[in-house]
Amino acid sequence: MLVFAALVWNRRWMSDDGLIVLRTVRQLLAGEGPVFNAGERVEANTSTLWTAVLAIAGLVPGLSLNWAAVILGLLFSVVGVGLGLDAARRLHPGRRMVPFGALVVVALPPFWDFGTSGLETGLIVGWLGLSWWLLVRRLEARRSGRPGHAWPAALVFGLAPLVRPDLALFGLLAAVALVVIESHRGWRRIAGLAGAAVALPLAYEVFRTGYYGLLVPSTALAKEASTARWQQGIHYLLDLVGTYLLWIPLLTLCVGAIVLLTRRGAARPRVASTVVLATPVVAAALLASYVTRVGGDFMHGRMLLPALFCLVLPLMAVPLSRWTALPVLGMAAWAAVAIIGLRPAYDMLGPNWIANERLYYVLLVGRPNPVTAEDFVDHPVAPEGVAALREESTPSLALPGPGPDGLRWWLFAKPADDGARAGAADGRDTISWLNLGVTGELAPLDTRVLDGVGLANPLAAHATGLPDGRIGHDKDLPPEWFVADAAIPGDTGFVDPAGVAQARAALSCPRTRELLDSVRAPLTPERFWRNLAGSWERTSYRYPREPGAAADCRTAD
Repeated sequence: MLVFAALVWNRRWMSDDGLIVLRTVRQLLAGEGPVFNAGERVEANTSTLWTAVLAIAGLVPGLSLNWAAVILGLLFSVVGVGLGLDAARRLHPGRRMVPFGALVVVALPPFWDFGTSGLETGLIVGWLGLSWWLLVRRLEARRSGRPGHAWPAALVFGLAPLVRPDLALFGLLAAVALVVIESHRGWRRIAGLAGAAVALPLAYEVFRTGYYGLLVPSTALAKEASTARWQQGIHYLLDLVGTYLLWIPLLTLCVGAIVLLTRRGAARPRVASTVVLATPVVAAALLASYVTRVGGDFMHGRMLLPALFCLVLPLMAVPLSRWTALPVLGMAAWAAVAIIGLRPAYDMLGPNWIANERLYYVLLVGRPNPVTAEDFVDHPVAPEGVAALREESTPSLALPGPGPDGLRWWLFAKPADDGARAGAADGRDTISWLNLGVTGELAPLDTRVLDGVGLANPLAAHATGLPDGRIGHDKDLPPEWFVADAAIPGDTGFVDPAGVAQARAALSCPRTRELLDSVRAPLTPERFWRNLAGSWERTSYRYPREPGAAADCRTAD
């Protein structure tokens, strides 16, 4: 565990997506609510629980939120591995326990990279480790005949969709295993456990639909999490497996499992034990299949880490014997090779638009461990746009566009009555750039920071994407929409004026107007109810990204 902690700490950093989380937390602490931009209710964070954890940390006076995210991510990662090891000790008792599956976690650089990063990966590892440990403890209670309390396990399993929505797959399987373990105690008790599990996520879902007007976070719309992109997903899977020769530890795990099964004693409740042992393995298969189906991710390895961690949980540690010595030595040899020399073949962007995300930002900003705002001031684009807005005397829109020497920032003054215009974003400075987190870190909280892919932009989230575009970036909303939404009068600079006129017409379409009202109109009890009642239809609403195709109010097929 100490080795793992040292490896994660050595790769400490803050990702652009992690900075998105931090800006939401800062808005919440500033009294604006859990939003990325003040006055616009958009859920830009995928993990509700991670946002809550950081918000609690942010209440500590003088504590750097950036460093709190780094340290908490590291601690959750280490605790998750520790709980997994202790659960293995309880499942496979022996005099000399040695790490086995845990070596896969310790040896893989993606676990080091995303143990911090400001994202929820560390929390996921910690939650999975805790969930597995609680499940094993309930199995122990069943074996010993001492019932104890099962509600803590039910409560933790129910947090799954709040940790990240796709982890509901693990949560449901863990809940089924808990029912099998506790079934002898009667259905009333099972019903009570079910109530403990669903209370928090159900309450939050009611809040989400009424506050944000959607059934899912905006990130799910931006990345079209319901769309099948198997080919890209397979590329993503093979990128991880091939880089680290994962077929070697996976085969070694199979050998270890066979050895333990053939040497296992018989004095155990077989059904309950089998279900418990199968839970993380089946969850790993489902999580990996889901990630592959939706096309993976643009960050190397990140989205497959929960599945991989689930897969190794039953064999995190094993008793050392003459039967297990060979697979343990094989796993240790692979781990040593992985730690010393297995790395992606690309420094920044690799094949199929998969990025070595941490190294990408290290090279981009010229810092070995970029964490705070000061570490991102040398970003090649965002700081210049933020500085240009700061120098303007009137509220303006800043857009990147072509210039004589390459990319430059174009500034468009907003009309004086923009704040009074129905549905407008109250005359604030607005800036749009792809690296939403870095831009939001450098810009004041009262500046609207928008992206074209829909993480924090309600317009972009509901637009159609580019066919076969890069995962997580395929929305790519044209600049005409930004100019039209800001009601920029007169000269539109590099932006097509005809396209701006078409986008303005599209913004007047009833469904688009209602969409914007759901996030910009004052949150009255009536608005909350209308958001909740229309959340299903609003979540599925898509319009063509090209202004000309959207101007006649058609919806996307």
